[in-house]
Amino acid sequence: MNISVNEIKNGMTIMVDGSPCVVQDFYHVKPGKGAAFVKMKLKNLKTGSITEVSFNSGTKVDRAHITKSPMQYLYANGSNFVFMDTNTYEQIEIPDTVLGEDKKFLKENLEILMDFYEGEIIGITLPEKIEFTVTDTEPAVKGNTTNNAMKDATLETGYTVKVPLFIESGEKIIISTKDGKYSSRA
Repeated sequence: MNISVNEIKNGMTIMVDGSPCVVQDFYHVKPGKGAAFVKMKLKNLKTGSITEVSFNSGTKVDRAHITKSPMQYLYANGSNFVFMDTNTYEQIEIPDTVLGEDKKFLKENLEILMDFYEGEIIGITLPEKIEFTVTDTEPAVKGNTTNNAMKDATLETGYTVKVPLFIESGEKIIISTKDGKYSSRA
């Protein structure tokens, strides 16, 4: 199905040079001279690379049909990650290279969406925010109340994130999967 680049929205999947890409950002440019165009920041769903592409206004592009299937993360098996289809209970092993940076957010029993393009697994869609337990962090130093002071905290998955000074080991916090940063206490 064709769609005009003027109708593009963030999160849409389109075909560019034979590869499915997700639109991460876009903006319309209307120069003083010449035709208007649309500039897009695209993430290639097969390679994970991010590129910027410009299209003349009104150009048609093909939509990439990505199917999403609900899955539950079970465990890591070496460099592979095991997921279970929540409908059929079938288990699927995925190499860490397919997951990329998303693997640092995986914890047991986490519900995700598996992304498929033409039957091939191209990645996962994480929840926007995930609750984690802080396993290790330095205690707050009394008197250190500088505005927005942050310290390192290690989460149950081994991922290290910057948190405010008042967060202590054993606390549950919310992490945004968009940028990998501390969002709030749970």
